[in-house]
Amino acid sequence: MISGYALEQLLPHDHPMILLSRFIVADENSVQTEVEISSSSPFFQDVLQAVPAYVGLEYMAQTIACYAGANALLNGNEVKIGFLLGCRKYAPAVSQFALGTKLQLKAEKVVSEDTGLSVFLCEISANGFVLVQANLNVFQPENHLDWLKEF
Repeated sequence: MISGYALEQLLPHDHPMILLSRFIVADENSVQTEVEISSSSPFFQDVLQAVPAYVGLEYMAQTIACYAGANALLNGNEVKIGFLLGCRKYAPAVSQFALGTKLQLKAEKVVSEDTGLSVFLCEISANGFVLVQANLNVFQPENHLDWLKEF
């Protein structure tokens, strides 16, 4: 079990684009994080008093990035940039995440290839209810700059 890291150590992002509130724990196949919806949350909309549920896709992606970052640091490696390639079946049960809601996020690796491609089953829940599940396809190349030059 891997715990005790700050989000800033795990994510190749800077504020204000770190959307998660807390890294909880990771292991070799899964990760858990939290998001507390407040009026200062990125993408919070005053008129809704909420964050639109489509932002949950990025919450899931950053949860996977925490998994990658935690495992990299555990193995003495640097945190690397990864890419969200796609998503299947993102159909939230709610249209927004309301002010004051604490979201629990989980991601479990279901496929991992030596090429850097992986698939994670992700879930967002609150108060014991699953709000959305989706499969995210991600890619973490050995050297993201070399990979980007190819395009």
